[in-house]
Amino acid sequence: MATQHSRTAARFMMAPAVFLLLVWMLVPLTMTLFFSFKKYLPLRGDSMANGLEWVGFANYVRFVGSSSFWPSIQATLIIVGGVLIVTIVLGVLLAMLLDQPMWGQGIVRILVIAPFFVMPTVSALVWKNMFMDPNNGLLAYLWKAFGGTPVEWLSQAALPSLIMIVSWQWLPFATLILLTAVQSLDSEQLEAAEMDGAPVLKRFWFIILPHLSRAITIVILIQTIFLLSIFAEIFVTTGGAFGTKTLTYLIFQRVLESQNVGLGSAGGVYAIILANIVALFLMRIVGKNLDA
Repeated sequence: MATQHSRTAARFMMAPAVFLLLVWMLVPLTMTLFFSFKKYLPLRGDSMANGLEWVGFANYVRFVGSSSFWPSIQATLIIVGGVLIVTIVLGVLLAMLLDQPMWGQGIVRILVIAPFFVMPTVSALVWKNMFMDPNNGLLAYLWKAFGGTPVEWLSQAALPSLIMIVSWQWLPFATLILLTAVQSLDSEQLEAAEMDGAPVLKRFWFIILPHLSRAITIVILIQTIFLLSIFAEIFVTTGGAFGTKTLTYLIFQRVLESQNVGLGSAGGVYAIILANIVALFLMRIVGKNLDA
């Protein structure tokens, strides 16, 4: 049992790290809130030294009233939802496959996990130039081999292409978490169900899937937090065109391309609000699953 002295000592030792973490988080957040209420156009002569004009909630109204705001929210949610569906479905299948004894199992597991360690920009460039290029990409050669016309993936099917690229990056993470859960399943339950004559699909639906529910919830929570801020893949592939402009990319355009720091900061606050709403919703789901 921890004593009062040991708890005090623990708090004292943790204090510097907690302080640095709070500063690391609160300083950017405070600056974002400050600029969101100001008119800050650096290319038009606005600067901190000369003082910034207070505009109140004008930036917020203008940002949400933009014709690109709601389409960017829609694109963000479509990409997040699509990636979650692909990674969870394929992750469960891969986890069950990798749990089976096979020759070279260790090498196969390394190859499956390897894409997670590739930088997003590198991954996007590889998919853009080696696979999805309508002239020299591998997918174009496959289309031609079967007598079809190559698809211009990043213009004709931009959102599905982005979902494919991002899913390829996050599938190893989901597989690793789900594989750990599969390996913790009591094999005696499956053996008993098999002896009772339960078919494969029923064993999966009533035994394996309920056992994986907590791991699936954790995968959804962690991936959603990171996928809401997806940027590099869009910047490298489509540049926000063809309906792929997410909320994060819209903020980037307002801050760097339009040089409107105040408007972009207001968008950043909206992004924080959206992320917190999604996080609270997911945390409630996680809490219910963990208590079950």
